[in-house]
Amino acid sequence: MKTVFTIIGLLIATVSFGQTNNFNGKINSDEVKISDLNISVTVDSAEEVESTFNMRDIKELLDETEADEAITFEIICNGNIMSNGKKSTLSYKVTGTKEEARNFLKSVKKIRKAAIKYYKNKE
Repeated sequence: MKTVFTIIGLLIATVSFGQTNNFNGKINSDEVKISDLNISVTVDSAEEVESTFNMRDIKELLDETEADEAITFEIICNGNIMSNGKKSTLSYKVTGTKEEARNFLKSVKKIRKAAIKYYKNKE
């Protein structure tokens, strides 16, 4: 039994130390680029919708993106438990770019209002 552990230990040591670490690249951390921005918010009540995000937050995120980058905003509203035991959900989603910022923000505002209205009508 002692020889089995010795052989396994030597095998692990050989494999561990036998691998080379060749790093021949230069990493530049000064430039950060966002290629696609996807925002997904899951909420359970109208109060959560109101407290989770506001339009200023979305505007700040838009300011950090490039003009041709795709931006997606989605809000998922959790509902009541259905007869099959799963929660019902309702989701709203809008996609745009920074070039269409005004229309994108209008759509996000409509989605936010629709989610609040969804929970108000459920009560």
